[in-house]
Amino acid sequence: MRSTAATRTVSLAQARRIAVAAQQLAAPPNPDAAPAGRAQLRRLVDRLGLLQIDSVNVVARAHLLPVFARLGRYPFEVFEQAAWPSRSRDRLLVETWAHEASLVPLAVHPLLRWPRRHWSTAAAQRLAERHPGLPERVLAVIADSGPLSAGQVEKVLLGASAGRSGWWEWSETKRACEALFSAGLLGTAYRRGFERHYDLIERVLPPAVLAAPVPDRADAQRALVAIAARAHGIATAGDLADYFRMGVAEAKAAAVDLVDDGILEPVLVPGWRDPAYLHREARVPRRVAGRALLCPFDPLIWTRPRTERLFGVHYRIEIYTPEHKRVHGYYVFPFLLGDRLVARFDLKADRAASRLLVRSSWLETGPADEPPPRPAEVAAAAAVEFRRMARWLGLGAVEVADRGDLWPAVRTAVAAAGPPEPSAQHSEGPEPPPHVPEAPPELAEALPPEPLPGGAPARTSPAAP
Repeated sequence: MRSTAATRTVSLAQARRIAVAAQQLAAPPNPDAAPAGRAQLRRLVDRLGLLQIDSVNVVARAHLLPVFARLGRYPFEVFEQAAWPSRSRDRLLVETWAHEASLVPLAVHPLLRWPRRHWSTAAAQRLAERHPGLPERVLAVIADSGPLSAGQVEKVLLGASAGRSGWWEWSETKRACEALFSAGLLGTAYRRGFERHYDLIERVLPPAVLAAPVPDRADAQRALVAIAARAHGIATAGDLADYFRMGVAEAKAAAVDLVDDGILEPVLVPGWRDPAYLHREARVPRRVAGRALLCPFDPLIWTRPRTERLFGVHYRIEIYTPEHKRVHGYYVFPFLLGDRLVARFDLKADRAASRLLVRSSWLETGPADEPPPRPAEVAAAAAVEFRRMARWLGLGAVEVADRGDLWPAVRTAVAAAGPPEPSAQHSEGPEPPPHVPEAPPELAEALPPEPLPGGAPARTSPAAP
């Protein structure tokens, strides 16, 4: 008989440090290091397993910001050539449905080929019933013409009538493209003007990835849960399920198998309703020196219940909330300092005026049984990150608005830090020039490992990139 009963307890403080270290955030990037390159990006995304993509570009695209938080400044072209290269053999990342719309390392793609429940699956069936033959015609057009946007496909299909209202609207063509993309028959060759250009998946993926065998559903789920568990360090079955958006029961079954294999260990975390799983490579640092602005789509915080359990912070993205009902702002970044979320800031890149705008600043109290963070220390650390982010975005100043309960300390700290240093990045921020494929649309050095209760040593993971 298999047993997943926990035999030891991990404290909440340890769990936070484990999670921060597993997410490669245990120490800020070295400000004196050369800009990160392709090899560092590869190591990071292999460790994280995926990057969520989103259309909001208030500061920078969602997939770019978690990389910056962990690696520091890097040329935007490094990422663009990893995700949307001109040759498939140069590709490191591929777009697919994972944690919503995502970019995943090539090795993860075969694990996602088994049938998945998603809105586009049912939509594809309804589309085929309403418009028989449309998906096949879309495939034929792209096969003949190469990478095309949905609008370009429609022009080939309908000619002068493309875009006009009628039974075969632009939206139907777009839905056909999206359904074929979700089914794995089309891939994203590149982006222009934030618009996806579709191509046959065999022309998007390198031959070796195409030839990789497709595991059965249970094996794929075990592999995906193992990736999620390593990226989390410590997590409940619900946390693991959310990483690649699978069912909780399926994730729990996979976790039980991974316990049998010695990859996961069941543990208890005080205050957590559900049992947790500790990955065998998880480090348990005695201290972490994390310092990062986390975008709303950062994998450390995107599972909001886990964020509240770990950090004692209730966080919700407010971009879909009417302005008069927003509490903290439009595009709010929680601020990681050490192993705690100590503040949140509503940020915006004002590219026309070359300014990083801190539109509101709020101090977090955090767990009730821990001392609150000191405003001056939080503000000073945040000012360093604002300056670093502004430099990466090619912005010449940081401007702090008088909203929130932390803005006076932040404004003082930003003034003391001085203006950002000149950057080689173009002043418009991480928006590629017109001829470069663009990003997707819609829709502290740790001390020696701390022993865990029970005397067992913590395992050591490979060095962070």
